[in-house]
Amino acid sequence: MSLIAERNRKFPHWRRDLTASLVVFLVALPLCVGVAVASGVPAELGLVTGIVGGLVTGFLPGSSLQVSGPAAGLTVLVLGAVDEYGLPALGVIVLAAGLAQLVMGALKLGRWFRAISLSVVEGMLAGIGLVLIAGQLYSAAGLEAPASGIDKLVGLPGAAADALGSTEALTSLALGAGTVAVMVLWKRLPKAAQTLPGALAAVVLATAVTAAFGLPVATVEVSGLLDSVQPPGADAFGRLADVGFLGTIVAFTLIASAESLFSAAAVDRLHDGPRTEYDKELMAQGAGNTVCGVLGALPMTAVIVRSSANVGAGARTKASRVLHGVWLLLFAALLPAALALIPLPALAGILVHAGWKLIPFRGLVSLWRGHRGEALILVVTALSIVAVNMFEGVLIGLALSVVKTAWEASHLRMETVDKGAGPVQVHLTGNATFLRLPKLLESLEALPEDRPVELDLSGLHHLDHACRTALENWAKRHSATGTDPVKVTEPAKAGV
Repeated sequence: MSLIAERNRKFPHWRRDLTASLVVFLVALPLCVGVAVASGVPAELGLVTGIVGGLVTGFLPGSSLQVSGPAAGLTVLVLGAVDEYGLPALGVIVLAAGLAQLVMGALKLGRWFRAISLSVVEGMLAGIGLVLIAGQLYSAAGLEAPASGIDKLVGLPGAAADALGSTEALTSLALGAGTVAVMVLWKRLPKAAQTLPGALAAVVLATAVTAAFGLPVATVEVSGLLDSVQPPGADAFGRLADVGFLGTIVAFTLIASAESLFSAAAVDRLHDGPRTEYDKELMAQGAGNTVCGVLGALPMTAVIVRSSANVGAGARTKASRVLHGVWLLLFAALLPAALALIPLPALAGILVHAGWKLIPFRGLVSLWRGHRGEALILVVTALSIVAVNMFEGVLIGLALSVVKTAWEASHLRMETVDKGAGPVQVHLTGNATFLRLPKLLESLEALPEDRPVELDLSGLHHLDHACRTALENWAKRHSATGTDPVKVTEPAKAGV
C-alpha cells in the first residue's frame, strides 16, 4: 500500500479538515485581534486565546466541530474587569473561571445550562451587543468611550458633535463605516469570492487604503507575543479576598459556560455528525480557560461564527479546529509586525457588525407575537445590562424568568355551582399557590354568607401551605356566621 493510500485510510477526511482549518483561521484572525483591542488588552492576547482554543480545547472531547476562542460576547465584561482590577488580575479571573468549569463538568452540571431560559440568554447577548456597538462607535471615531453602558449610549450625541468638528475623527469614522459596508456587501458577491471571509477582506482593504493614502488614523499597538504573555503574580491572587472580585469570577464562569453550551446546541443543528456531550464540553472549555488564565490571556468561549464557518467549510473531525490553532500560532510567531498595520477603526467596524448580529431583531418580533412574556424578559434583561452591568442584568432576567414560570405553573380554576337551594358547591382544579391567593380569597368571600358551602379540593395537583392556611381560616370565618360548617373534600393526592 502506498503512503498516500495509507494516509487516506487513516485520515479519510484530511482534505476537508485542512481546507476548513484555513477558512476558520482566516475568520478567527481579525476577530481575535478585534476582541482583544476592544477588551482593553494587548492584541497578541487575543491570538493567545485563539491558539489555546485550537491546540488545547480543540483536542478535547465534547463537541467535535465547535471552535473556541475570544468572543465578542465577553468583551464588555472583560473591559470592565480590566478597568476595575487591572490587567494582571484578568489572569486570576480566567484561571478561577476555568477551574470552576472543570469542577462543574466533573459534577455533570453541564446539561443544566440548557435549562436556562433562552429569552434570558438572548437578552444577555442583545444587551452585550448594544453596549459593544455604542463603545465601538467611539473607537471608530478615535474618541475615548465612557465607562458604563448607559453613559456610552447617552454620550453618543455629544460624541457625534465632537466628531463633526474634527477632520481626523471623520476620516476614522469613514474608515470604520467602510469596513462595515464591505462586510455587509461581501455576502452578496459570488460564492467564489466569499472563499475569503468578509471580516478579513474588510480589514485587508482598510489596511491597504490607510497605507496608500496615509490616513491619520490609529493602528494596533504591538508589543510582541512573549512580552504580552504575563502570568498573574501573587498580588493578583490577593484579590480573591474581595467579594466583588469573586462576583466577577462567577459572572465570567456562568456567562462563558452558557454561551459555549448554547453555541454547541446551535452547532449540532448544523451537521449530522456526533452530538455534543455537554459535561465533557464544559470541561474542555474549563481546561482551555485554565491555560488562558495561567498565561494571563483573554477568556474563551465557543464561538458560533467560527463554528458555523468550520461546518460550512466541510469539516468532519476535530482536526480542523486544532489546525486553525496551529495557523494562528505560526502567524503570531512569524508575522507579528503585520498587526501594527491594522487600523483601529477597521477593528471597531468588525465589532460593530458583530454586536449588531447579537441583537435578535427578527426573533424579538416573532416572540412578541407568540409569547409576549418571553419577549418582555428578553428586553428587560438587555436593558438591565445596559443600565446596570452584565452580572446584575442577567440576575434580573433570571429572576423574571422564574417569576413568570411560577405564575404560569400556578394555574388555578375555580368553578361555582349554585342551584338556588342547598349548599353552594365550589370546585378548585390546578395548582393553588400563594401567587393566586388574593384572587381566590376574593372569589370565596363573595359567596353568600347565609348558605352552606361544599369546598371540593380533589382536583388540585398542588396546594401550598399558604393557600391551605388561608382556606382553613376562610372556612372558620364562613362557618362563624351561623351557617353549617364548610364541608371540605381534601385533594386526591396524599401529601399535597
